[in-house]
Amino acid sequence: MDYRDFVATLSSEGDAFVTAARHAGVEAPVPPCPDWTVADLCAHVGRLHRWAGEIVRLRPAPAGRDWRDRIQPPSGPALIDFVVEGLAAFVDVLDAARPGDACWTWVDVQNVGFWARRQAHEIAIHRWDAQSASGEPDPIERTLAIDGIQELFDIRPFRPGGPPPGHGETIHLHCTDGEGEWLARFEPEGAVVTHEHAKGDVAVRGTASDLLLLMWGRITPDRVEVFGDESLLTGWRDGTR
Repeated sequence: MDYRDFVATLSSEGDAFVTAARHAGVEAPVPPCPDWTVADLCAHVGRLHRWAGEIVRLRPAPAGRDWRDRIQPPSGPALIDFVVEGLAAFVDVLDAARPGDACWTWVDVQNVGFWARRQAHEIAIHRWDAQSASGEPDPIERTLAIDGIQELFDIRPFRPGGPPPGHGETIHLHCTDGEGEWLARFEPEGAVVTHEHAKGDVAVRGTASDLLLLMWGRITPDRVEVFGDESLLTGWRDGTR
């Protein structure tokens, strides 16, 4: 996937998020996100798009995390329009930028392309969350899910807590709906991820969408095939949910 694919995905998945939120209503609980309602989900997404959009607009200077925390969302049904407006403005900012433009990020890739990719995956997962509030959610499109699994491995070292430390333990992911394999080896200094067919301490087989959702803590291991030490999955999921 390239930059324009990610921007298009952000727009289409954002539209699907809004449709799902309207259908569920802002007071509906979000089963994959304990203690959250659709209102909480909309507030999170609306603030995030405004924050990321301001970062890209001000490039290369950062708009700090405290700026995001100062954004005050509305309440009630107006939260859905809050998402619509923030999404449209963010897409416009990305359309006017180039992926290689220098820009602050919270990882070692310091360019606008990071934000397009990150937010495309973020809204796809939250679209799934929003659809879960009123029925059976649609899977993540396979090409997006494949990139999403890799993107999660790419950003996990920069998230609070980083990847779970280890002493050589391995997780092997294997797509059942086409090509796609990852072997993550956890060492004291972090995780090393390769693309290979290998025996892991725990092996997980499922569709690309289900593997992505599992690794983001959205579905439980009983939705996929698991062989070996399932506790390794628990350690990973506890840090990403």
